[in-house]
Amino acid sequence: MLNCAIHGAQDLRLDEQAPEALGPAEVRVEVKAVGICGSDLHYFRHGRVGDFVIREPLTPGHEASGLVLEVGAAVAAVKPGDRVALDPARTCGACRYCRQGDSNHCEAVHFFGSASRYPHMQGAMREQVVVQETQCLPVPDSLSFELAAFGEPLAVALHAVRSAGSLLGKTAMVVGAGPIGALILMAARLAGASQVIVVDIVDQTLAACARVGAARTINAAADPGALDELAAGKGTVDVCFEASGSYAGLAHCIRAARPRGVVVTVGTLSGSSEQCPFNQIMVKSLSCIGSFRFVDEYAWAVDYLSRGVLDVSPLLTAAVPVDRVHDAFALAADRRQAMKVMVTF
Repeated sequence: MLNCAIHGAQDLRLDEQAPEALGPAEVRVEVKAVGICGSDLHYFRHGRVGDFVIREPLTPGHEASGLVLEVGAAVAAVKPGDRVALDPARTCGACRYCRQGDSNHCEAVHFFGSASRYPHMQGAMREQVVVQETQCLPVPDSLSFELAAFGEPLAVALHAVRSAGSLLGKTAMVVGAGPIGALILMAARLAGASQVIVVDIVDQTLAACARVGAARTINAAADPGALDELAAGKGTVDVCFEASGSYAGLAHCIRAARPRGVVVTVGTLSGSSEQCPFNQIMVKSLSCIGSFRFVDEYAWAVDYLSRGVLDVSPLLTAAVPVDRVHDAFALAADRRQAMKVMVTF
């Protein structure tokens, strides 16, 4: 089968691999669409994501959907021919975190496309993948494979919003208008936020967020005075989501949050933290919460997509065939042109 593999920084190759064996409780899926995520771009650009360094060829891709090809003898939930979204997390169900309902912190998780362990956990950017039955969530014919692959990033957004507590009637701000930020915006509106403000430094991504419901967009580079307005007094925003992955973005959140407000960090922070006003977390009695992956929100996300509760189609920039995977990564890396790029098989 055809496989995409990142061998190191700027070294993405297409190669052939033998298909995996199928166990009695497993499902073989023909992959149809895989989204390119920020972490995939980090692995491609730098050969690492934070402390996770590529030490062997890594198949990226954790936002995936496909068609069931074959099922093991013990599988009952899906059958060949079913269209499915693929939960990228295979958790153990036995460690203390799984037992207490925090499976996103499973001590033995296998998560698509991650170099956090060695041997690496290979992802879904290949023609076929073998997964557990529980990782397959059926989707209707009316939902395209490309939109079904939004299940994973939408689950991340839903988990972040859930972590913030009730948003009913509250003002929320999202810093970082990439795909995750845009999906947090949509999830926050679904959760009852009275208005959602989105902050970024790229006009094109802000325009995309305006199309999916942002009450206000702010270009922090072009209009810093607008951020000063939000930070007036002791801050004016009830709940802030940091989705840019930068300490500058976190600083905007801390300054804009009102006393006893909530700051949720979703992006992997990088860069210098020197100018970040951490002391204001104490001074304003802020609740600062980290949001990592998701738990049962993946099933929610697929349900919302399947029933049309949320329409993510405005965020889909392009579906690029796998034989042009290098073009797909180049497009995904250009924030002025792309929100979400899918690789298709």
